[in-house]
Order: sequence, then C-alpha cells, then structure tokens
Amino acid sequence: MPRINRSDSEQAMANKGGPDFLEALARGLRVIQSFDRERRQLSLSDVARHVDLPRASVRRTLHTLVQLGFAETDGKLFRLTPRVLTLAGAYLLSNPVAGILQPALERLSADIHESCSAAVLDGSDVVMIAHASPTRVLALSAQVGLRLPAFASSLGRVLLAGFSDHDLDAFLEGLQPQALTAHTIVDKKRVRRAIVEARDRGFSIADQEVEVGFRSIAVPLKRLDGRIVAALNIGIHSERGTVETMRRDYLPKLKALADELQQQLI
Repeated sequence: MPRINRSDSEQAMANKGGPDFLEALARGLRVIQSFDRERRQLSLSDVARHVDLPRASVRRTLHTLVQLGFAETDGKLFRLTPRVLTLAGAYLLSNPVAGILQPALERLSADIHESCSAAVLDGSDVVMIAHASPTRVLALSAQVGLRLPAFASSLGRVLLAGFSDHDLDAFLEGLQPQALTAHTIVDKKRVRRAIVEARDRGFSIADQEVEVGFRSIAVPLKRLDGRIVAALNIGIHSERGTVETMRRDYLPKLKALADELQQQLI
C-alpha cells in the first residue's frame, strides 16, 4: 500500500496522537467540520484548502462520506446531509445532562416567554446542547449545535470562569479574539476581567457582543461536587429589556433552575 503524504497539520496530529492515533478517522471528522453556516457547499479544492489536507486524502474522504450517506454531491460541490445529525444525536442521547436540560429549558421558556439555552465548552467555542424558545424567532437562530466564541458570550464566560487562573491565562494566551459587533470586547485584559467577574458574581451578561440587538445572561450549572458541567442562559432582543431587567427579573429564575438541576446531576 503506498505511503500517504501528510500535510504539516496531519504530521503534527500524528506525532501528538501516538501509535494508536487513527488518521483516517481524524481526516473524516475534520472534513465534516469544514462545513458550517457560511460554507454550506464546498468544492474539493475548498475543503482541502480549509482543512490543510492533501487533495487526494480529501477526495477519498468525501467519496467515503457520500457513500455512507453523510454527504452528497452534484459532481462539483459537496454538502452535508441530515444523516450527520445522527452523530450529534448520539452525543445527546448518551449524555444524561442534555436529557435533563431540554425539558427544564422548555418550562423556563414557557414561563418567561424568552429563549433559553444550555451549552458546554468545546475548545475556544461554546456549543448549544439544549434550546427552547417561544414562537417568536430570534435573529441569532439559536439552536442545538450552534457554536459561539466563548470569550464574547455570556455562556462562554461562566464556563471559562471555572478555569483555574493558570488555565485561564493559557487559554487567553492562545486566543485571537475578533470583534463580532462594535460592542465585542477584544482586549484580552478586559476579557479576562469579564471572566473573573463572572467567577466572583456567579453570572455573566453579554450586551450585544455576539449580535447587535441581542443580549443574554448566563449562570453555571454545577454538579454537587462543584464542578461546572454546562451553562444556562436567557437571551432577549435588546428592546425587550435592559441589562438591569435581565439582572433583576431573569437572574433569579436562572439561579433557581441551576439549583434545581444540580440535585439531578451526579
């Protein structure tokens, strides 16, 4: 069997992963992750450039994904199929936290008539694992699987607040914050201050930092041993409430829900 030429990124992953690292699986996952809201359809060259893999490797990976039903192609462009959701479904079904959160968020959303979400940390992003909303649709289109930069979101800041000072400094050292709106805090010292403030106060408010006209408040969800396992938040359009409204009206409800759910977590 001919030796596969590795890109620099592949070689780095192989060196880090050790002898049991399965490169073919890593390639497949990286190719799937190359598709997102802005890259819904990609050519072979687009994918190879984005994931920094050889075209031959990407071609075989895309062919395999098409044969397995996880992708489709018109001969030029590739796109993911709904079957990819079975991968997320496997996580949600196997994670007891996600199963507990969904009905709880639906109750809270029905009570306050606003959108509620739960997320976990994944690298430098937060990923929604549960979401509930009234019939009114938010421009943010929050949904399960949505990713947001942790440094700029209320969800991310309360999750990062669980880091030790050393780990937080290491996270910020590798961070390259980019402004999403004119309100996004990108200065690392200010970002750190916001995260430490979330740690001290037990909640975080992000005011139009992810999307103009949208603000949110979040609290950590902790197990009985004190470890943070997720974050809960309420998001509203800015015209529906001020920052003070969120602190006065929504923070007590979020904290009460976090306390209730903590009793169900092992």
